[in-house]
Amino acid sequence: MDLLTVINLLGGIALFLFGMKLMGDGLKSVAGNKLELILYRLSNTTLKGVLLGTGVTAVIQSSCATSVMVVGFVNSGMMKLRQAVSVILGAILGTSITGWIICLNYIGGSSGVGKYLSSAVLTGIVAAIGIILCMFVKNKTVKKAGSIMMGFAVLMFGMSAMSSAVSSLGESDGFRSMLTSLSNPVLGVLIGIVVTAVLQSASAAVGIVQALSVSGTISVGAAVPLLLGITVGASVPVLLSALGATVNGKRASLIYPISTTLSAAVCATIFYISNAIFKFEFLNGSSDPFIIAALNSVIRLAMVVILLPFTNLIEKLITALVKKKKEDEDDAPLFEEMFISHPALAVDQSRSAIKEMAQRSYKALKIATELLNEYREEAFDQVSKLESSVDKYEDGLGTYLVKLTGRELTEQQNKDISVFLHTLSDFERISDHALNIAESAKEKKEKKLVFSGGAQEEMNVITSAVNEIVSIAVNAFIAGDVESAKKVEPLEEVIDDLCDKIKSHHIERLQAGECTIVPGFVLNDLLTNYERVSDHCSNIAAAMIELEADEFDTHKYLNRIKNKRSAEFEKQFEDYAERYKI
Repeated sequence: MDLLTVINLLGGIALFLFGMKLMGDGLKSVAGNKLELILYRLSNTTLKGVLLGTGVTAVIQSSCATSVMVVGFVNSGMMKLRQAVSVILGAILGTSITGWIICLNYIGGSSGVGKYLSSAVLTGIVAAIGIILCMFVKNKTVKKAGSIMMGFAVLMFGMSAMSSAVSSLGESDGFRSMLTSLSNPVLGVLIGIVVTAVLQSASAAVGIVQALSVSGTISVGAAVPLLLGITVGASVPVLLSALGATVNGKRASLIYPISTTLSAAVCATIFYISNAIFKFEFLNGSSDPFIIAALNSVIRLAMVVILLPFTNLIEKLITALVKKKKEDEDDAPLFEEMFISHPALAVDQSRSAIKEMAQRSYKALKIATELLNEYREEAFDQVSKLESSVDKYEDGLGTYLVKLTGRELTEQQNKDISVFLHTLSDFERISDHALNIAESAKEKKEKKLVFSGGAQEEMNVITSAVNEIVSIAVNAFIAGDVESAKKVEPLEEVIDDLCDKIKSHHIERLQAGECTIVPGFVLNDLLTNYERVSDHCSNIAAAMIELEADEFDTHKYLNRIKNKRSAEFEKQFEDYAERYKI
């Protein structure tokens, strides 16, 4: 192979890869960028995951792209690892469709009607129509269709260039000798892995094998290990997506290489043991592009069928290989930048993140209040870690939401983002106050401070009330339950009254000599934090209620509620006041 042949081959590969990307991007655009959303939302069962992975990969022409997308979902916490396994299995199968598209390049005849049905004529017609649609039609959808056609044409021209570059290799003794060596399955698999890893495209590697097969010198027996190696080699770009990912993201990135390696090993073992017993004569026959495409599809289908019953075991194996360290337990997820161009996905990711943030804030508060009665150092550390993780959520999610507001959004998406932005700091402040309460509990323990009997009883009452208001606010927010959110404000007023009463009673106990000043400082700090927590719960509920009514003025809403107390409000207030009476 001389330098000119190498250059022509590289040029053909470049055109093929560019055409494949152009066609895939065009198909995604015509689908309205909904493929990712469909993949995320409808992969709740193993069978659905496999079918969706197959379909999406067939459209975007890249199992690697589908797999990287799935790693992003898992990395952001939007998809479970078990879902990711089934989708990636589908991606392994779906990418085989490209081999059949490539076969169109080898259809045609040299005379009669056949010459008008040749791939060259078909490619020329598609290219001409595509460029007309791209350059002279204003309709965006039609332009996208033109891009798909241009991508197909470039892909076909690339395959023609690759075929032309390798057409003379069949006459080379050195090339024939190399192909003969591929009858060694291990060598064939290794070559397939290396070529695909370099090209970072299984479709391009299969295309090269199809181009080589035109010369008639590559046997079926040589093609099988090459195709097995190509399947495994496609996992290299997916592994790169694990860089900087969370623990679950790293686990997801291992699904493709582990699945393909294990299934390829099983397929090869079964196939070559069967060949040793039954002596498959067809392995000695020469292959062609259609046989290569068929072999590629059969091999990938066999791999998926072998793995399908063991998706749970694959998940357990990967989880065991990438263990979660203790310091990773409270890490906030990374917010996937690639979802910004797909607002529906970005909003869903943000919703999942802020719900987790809300739950962590409530958990921190609950643990902190328990420390007041039974202080434990490990529990204090847990509150501290939860507070730190909530801070990370606020920083990451706040920046992410601001970027998202610059995109074209639907009315509902704008509403959702407004709620997220207005409640984000409230959840963060609840966790801050939880840490303050934990620190007060630590001071109480270290200084051996004891509240008087009356003070302790009153603090138990208000602690229960504060835990309930946070529970109502967080659960209402997570469920999007506006009716439950309306229960927050009556309880917030009860907590305000309790704070005033407890402070007043404390002064009376001081004057009577029942309490001392130092424990009183801790008590006042706790009451201040309790009151602030209830205020933040009130803000969260108000934001939900106001946006539901297509308004957004929480101060106006709260003033209206307090000045014009409805019968329902009064009843709820009286119920809470009776329950938390001191």
